[in-house]
Amino acid sequence: MAELTTLESLMEMGFDRNRAEKAVASTGNQGIEQAMDWLMVHESDPDIDEPFVPPVGNVVGGAAVTQSPTDEPSIADPAEGTAGGDGSIDVDDPSKVPLSEEERLEQVRRLEELMRLKQAERRERERAEELEREKQRRKDGQELQHIRQKLQDDDMKKLSDQRMKEKMEDKMARQRVKDKIARDREERAQKFGVVSPASTATSSQPAQPTPPSPTSHGPPPTKKEYDESRIQIRLLDGSTLTAVFKAQEPLAAVRVYVQVNGNTPEGQDFTLLSPYPRNEYTELDMEKPLKELGLVPSAVLVVIKK
Repeated sequence: MAELTTLESLMEMGFDRNRAEKAVASTGNQGIEQAMDWLMVHESDPDIDEPFVPPVGNVVGGAAVTQSPTDEPSIADPAEGTAGGDGSIDVDDPSKVPLSEEERLEQVRRLEELMRLKQAERRERERAEELEREKQRRKDGQELQHIRQKLQDDDMKKLSDQRMKEKMEDKMARQRVKDKIARDREERAQKFGVVSPASTATSSQPAQPTPPSPTSHGPPPTKKEYDESRIQIRLLDGSTLTAVFKAQEPLAAVRVYVQVNGNTPEGQDFTLLSPYPRNEYTELDMEKPLKELGLVPSAVLVVIKK
């Protein structure tokens, strides 16, 4: 039984002649499998359907043939002969027996089965590559989420450090006021000849009684009462708002301010959080004054989703 040539086999399987000729020429006529592999790899090439032009000096039947503008033979042109397994063309080969219809159909079935196997292998390879890309995409997403979480934690820490710094500065300012009051008392005592308690503790001689002076003792220092609170609010997207509220206003006023002036999505339910010390406020806390919640004279609050 005579075998179909590679070119004939590809054309029997339904490939266009231009594609089949390019596949045979590009693979050096090494066989049907190599030609099919080449076609599957290059099926999306923009020039895949353009006519095949053999290179100048193509060897036909072992002799060099010079191509002229009017003579452009194609691979395995039936008018020139049938291509052999080694790339040569047998012209008028009397030993070549034409295939019967059953033999031709059987050979086509074998080639189609081979093509199905190749396509299945390609689909499996593409599926594996897609799975690997999906794994990489998920890995990249997890790393990005980790970076975002770290940035958010760093921002929270900065807010906490800033609040601690503000509280420390307030404490130091109050201490400076107390020290100044103490110095003023000492100066007044020395000016009017009143012995201060500190000097009597260090002196070995008993202190002489002196008449009390109305200016020797001032009124005790009173704790400053704040009637306003400066609140810095960190929104869901990382931006901040700053506003001043009355000390007796409820915490709900801050939440309403965020709903009106913030960029929180409509219908988004949220609550407020104090980062340091960490305290998530409840609905009951919303009715309490800012002063009672310890948010006076200043505080930092964070908007979080419920």
